[in-house]
Amino acid sequence: MNKVLPLAALIIALGLILFLYQRLRNTETALEMAQKRFNDCEQVNFQLQNQLVQATRGPVPDSLKVRD
Repeated sequence: MNKVLPLAALIIALGLILFLYQRLRNTETALEMAQKRFNDCEQVNFQLQNQLVQATRGPVPDSLKVRD
């Protein structure tokens, strides 16, 4: 009985560590997916804003276009 209690505590602690590690990995994966979706939405938003500006103001004249 004297050795069983510390062994059980170690097994429970190891199980808890493994559980929390798995939760952390899942959270990191979800965060990466959310960041990717946010970036995609930000890009689409930028494109839609450009389309709106072109629709309301018309095309940009050649004299104002940026030359490469």
